[in-house]
Amino acid sequence: MANRLIETRAVIEETIRLYPPIAAISRVALDGDELNGEAVRPGSLIVISPYVLHRHRLLWDRPDAFDPRRFLGSAHAMIDRFAYLPFGAGPRTCIGSTFALQEATLVLAAIVKQFSFQLKPGHAVWPTLRVTLRPANGLPMIISKRSSNNSPHELASLGAMNS
Repeated sequence: MANRLIETRAVIEETIRLYPPIAAISRVALDGDELNGEAVRPGSLIVISPYVLHRHRLLWDRPDAFDPRRFLGSAHAMIDRFAYLPFGAGPRTCIGSTFALQEATLVLAAIVKQFSFQLKPGHAVWPTLRVTLRPANGLPMIISKRSSNNSPHELASLGAMNS
């Protein structure tokens, strides 16, 4: 079922591109190396922030814009392997990432089929870091039940949530 919800999955992936669940990925250099022309000594701590990486202007077109089309078709194939790291990378990547993406896709599809969501007027959304990245002051929403004849295209309805 989840593999048929391609556009819903793209919305999830674009959302976690903008608001990745992890704040930082850190590794200790085992040997000397070079990173962007800078010497890295053994034992150095290397930290990558997915939040910053996912908004880097050299890696993403309009990096601060919500655009799920980045994760559809050939556009998805063009994303550099190390430009999108919402769950880490390499042997220590999150073992639950596949399940989390599949579950989020199914839950979102089920919810937006029944309800529409609009951010409470006047509420500014700003991220805050706790254990994970989350919206400061929550996300107060106006929730409306959809009528049975009101079933907009899944991507259009979800994209409207962030306009």
